Amino acid sequence: MDKITAIINSFKGDKNFISSVTRWEHIPQRDGSYAELPDDLNITIRDSLSNQGIKKLYTHQKICYETARSGKDLVVVTPTASGKTLCYNLPVLQTLMESEDSRALYLFPTKALSQDQQSSLNEIVVDGNLPIKVCTYDGDTPGSLRISARKSGKIIISNPDMLHSGILPNHPKWIEFFKSLKYIVLDEVHTYRGVFGSHMTNLVRRIKRIAQFYGSDPIFICCSATIGNPRELAEQILGKEVVLIDENGAPSGEKHIILYNPPLVDPVQGIRRGIVLESQRLALKLLKQGVKTIIFARSRVKTELISSYLNKSLANHYNQNYRIKVEPYRGGYLPRERRMIEKGLRDGSISGVVSTNALELGIDIGGLDASILAGYPGSISSAWQQAGRAGRSNRVSLAIIIASNSPVDQYLTQNPDYFFGSSPESGFVDPDNLYILIDHIKCAAFELPFRKGDTFGGDISELLEYLEENGVLRYTGESWYWADRSYPSETISLRSGAEENVVIIDSTRGKSEVIGEMDSHSARELIFEEAIYIHKGDQYKVLTLDLKNHLCYVEESTVNYYTDSILKTDIKVLEVDEEENQFGVKLISSDILVRNEVSKYKKIKFQTHENIGYGDIFLPEYEMHTRSTILSFDEDTASRIAFDRVPEELQAPVMARFATLVKNTAPIFLLCGRGDIGVAGRVRDPHFEIPGLYIYDNYPGGIGLAEGFHIQMKKILEASLSLIQKCNCREGCPSCVGPCDDRDEFTGNPKEATTLFLQEWLQVLI
Repeated sequence: MDKITAIINSFKGDKNFISSVTRWEHIPQRDGSYAELPDDLNITIRDSLSNQGIKKLYTHQKICYETARSGKDLVVVTPTASGKTLCYNLPVLQTLMESEDSRALYLFPTKALSQDQQSSLNEIVVDGNLPIKVCTYDGDTPGSLRISARKSGKIIISNPDMLHSGILPNHPKWIEFFKSLKYIVLDEVHTYRGVFGSHMTNLVRRIKRIAQFYGSDPIFICCSATIGNPRELAEQILGKEVVLIDENGAPSGEKHIILYNPPLVDPVQGIRRGIVLESQRLALKLLKQGVKTIIFARSRVKTELISSYLNKSLANHYNQNYRIKVEPYRGGYLPRERRMIEKGLRDGSISGVVSTNALELGIDIGGLDASILAGYPGSISSAWQQAGRAGRSNRVSLAIIIASNSPVDQYLTQNPDYFFGSSPESGFVDPDNLYILIDHIKCAAFELPFRKGDTFGGDISELLEYLEENGVLRYTGESWYWADRSYPSETISLRSGAEENVVIIDSTRGKSEVIGEMDSHSARELIFEEAIYIHKGDQYKVLTLDLKNHLCYVEESTVNYYTDSILKTDIKVLEVDEEENQFGVKLISSDILVRNEVSKYKKIKFQTHENIGYGDIFLPEYEMHTRSTILSFDEDTASRIAFDRVPEELQAPVMARFATLVKNTAPIFLLCGRGDIGVAGRVRDPHFEIPGLYIYDNYPGGIGLAEGFHIQMKKILEASLSLIQKCNCREGCPSCVGPCDDRDEFTGNPKEATTLFLQEWLQVLI
């Protein structure tokens, strides 16, 4: 019996473990469906595949080859580890072997994926001695190699950020490449949704424009994990029709998927064992049994905490920590640190890794047997992606999804049929978002002038005239030329609209060593002065955060706590667009100004996670103009009648708990993270002077989530009521209506009052 099967059997016989399992799903092994290699495939490529033991293709790989070679754009949608790499490598390599002048561009959403695909391609190219130069061109590429890549690279592997800021603005240096560009590969296309996807759509518009300028019309090959609307999403991003290939021919091993709700430690308050300590406990059991494991955490801090706790539990000088090495992996690490961890996972020197969603995508991380999800990652598709990171090579695998105390996690564990029975969520983009569109028009004008009548996803003449009036563009000879001294792509982030990253510098004992980086927005909440910054298990205290110059100075620390900031938010209504009565409440669409202020932080003790003190933070406010949907409890509406029946002393806690329910339930239906939306309740709103709830996009200009709330509102409200009704706590808990530390300030039961409020209001939905 292999190790993973033995540990699965031990879990089945563990009564304490089984008592916390809400669903154990067994997915049997699946046989593959195969096809012969293409008749026209180059003999050298055939020999290279043969050297790797590939004698046949999966059926979906063969269909992709034939579709791409016929000149059609396509999107292939199959599960993790189903061989999507060959879906694009084969047609690209075949075309490049047929024509020395042909070129291809591979775009991956992360640097880690780019490096991984370079290794995968090298296996085919080097083993087969193919005369094709493959180059990675990203922020980590040394300057000495960039010229060579531009001049002689047949396949350029990059990411959207480098394409945006490094390649397209300097396209005259890439003339030969763009003239001969035959294929563009977009991998992990399901990640291009929301803000990132809206930017990506405009980036595709820009590269198509430049390719056309140099006389090429590349074929797009898109790959995606399972998602609800792959064809529609790909067509939105590409601005053209695509062929959908979604019949998976790859075999898969036996899988065990477990939904696990940690045991209660305080039944009265409904508090469960913390997800950090529970993830550590289960991962430790797996690792000590020789089961290679990946743990996915929801934040940078939790990633560092779980990894640190695991390594301390394994610490043993006599047997080299049980010969088990565990590493954290997250954004902000230096390139050499990321490469070292990825290499260690592939060669087996690292037995376990604790990661944010940075390793969710299709990076080759070797033969992992188990995946632990320390909290629901925010979408069904992401959960399946993370669970699928274990069990490659058709082996038996185990995935344990551990629920946190958040309402979303509790809703899923109490409704397991939703997780296992629901279709994957859909992805949507809004490329014509005014903020995003104008930014990319600026970039496109810098790259090539816009001639009168040119389009950019549609008619943009008014926007060009607006930019001309503001001195950004100059109109002459029936064309708009870039007239500003700035370099537009430098100030535009594709990921979140954030400014330049803050560089973190270790200044312990007079040294000055860069140890990491962080986006400016996150820096306000995580590396303020006196904050504790954790990097690969090492503690640092922040000495200075210089947002103006994007620098943060830290020094080594040995305190027994970490820090967590407290964020205050203020909202001002700028302009109301439309109003309508729906589901017993007035829905108002408006522009708002959101002011965020980080004014205090908590000190949280390691291991026990108890609060041991507070501190002040002195940073300027962050302002954001965005879109909002306001649930206004107008006179004579069902929502207002129900709310007025709530005792006055309970109205504030009931509104706060309603906001918590919406904040944590809405992401399930809007396909977004909790951080993508803001929710704020007001017992007496200062603008409308009546009770109300604000749901707003947490991005400048908005990305359509507030508008999407209109469509999904009925489902969100019903899910909120279901969650609070099924929770077993007495007076409210973190798993239903949020923290109840204000319970003693009021008479009555806030949970019961919130339940009655929703029941009376939502009778109009029945």
